[in-house]
Amino acid sequence: MIETDGLTKSFGRIRAVDSVTLSIEEGRVFGLIGTNGAGKSTFLRMLSGVLKPDAGTVTVDGREVYENPEAKADFFYISDEMYFFSNSVPDDMMQFYSKVYPLFNTGRYKKLMDGFSLDRKRKIKTFSKGMKKQLSVILGMSAGTKYLYCDETFDGLDPVMRQGVKSLFAGDMAERQFTPVIASHNLRELEDICDTVGLLHKGGMLLSEDLDDIKSDTHKVQCVIPDKDREEALLKRLDVLNIEHRGRLTTLTCRGREKEILDILKEGDPLFLEALPLSLEEIFISETGVEGYDIKALIL
Repeated sequence: MIETDGLTKSFGRIRAVDSVTLSIEEGRVFGLIGTNGAGKSTFLRMLSGVLKPDAGTVTVDGREVYENPEAKADFFYISDEMYFFSNSVPDDMMQFYSKVYPLFNTGRYKKLMDGFSLDRKRKIKTFSKGMKKQLSVILGMSAGTKYLYCDETFDGLDPVMRQGVKSLFAGDMAERQFTPVIASHNLRELEDICDTVGLLHKGGMLLSEDLDDIKSDTHKVQCVIPDKDREEALLKRLDVLNIEHRGRLTTLTCRGREKEILDILKEGDPLFLEALPLSLEEIFISETGVEGYDIKALIL
């Protein structure tokens, strides 16, 4: 298990990560989402021991990470811009990581390189962004570590390659102890792969819950209630995260049980009432909107 307790990091006056306490369970895909500048990359760098926290602790299976080679042997970190040796070819990186990670599987590396149609002898500096991402994933999966930290791993990959990476994750999770931690802006990509989601905003963790639990406790409803005064009174009884009016149609995102929300709105004798599916992207917009990160404020 990965655990943080009061994890904090500042750069000058900027508090990049602010007192984050979090547990990431084994054998589940953890998705780390957040607003721009929320601290996702800084958080992952502290998880991997690249950055030293100003306060708080990071432990992997009960061991502190910073300057602890034994703990670091259990995870592989794929940064947003992966570092490769100057003028190196993929096989050079394979040889390096095979010395760093005792369980590095050279045979799997070669098989994956062939499967992704990447030239093992070609200079990495000539690779496209997507090809570099693929190489990073291949090296990470070949390392045989228990945990894999991914920062914007799907960025730059085409749909076929994104699905290929997801299949690799799923396969390893079924066969061995393997826990991917994925930070991404692409919420649609995370929605169909993540078990648990953590939402960072301004360095703080707004929520960390099972995705199914989040969706069961947050609902989107559309309604048309003829009496607007009555509608306003009913809305005060709901925990409304977001509301939008288009003519007579009101669209709500609310916390609570779906039946209770609908029962309250039915008291207004609605001409139309319907519960709609809620995406992870909509949950993100609603939760951050409560904290003042409002799309309307950005475009007005």
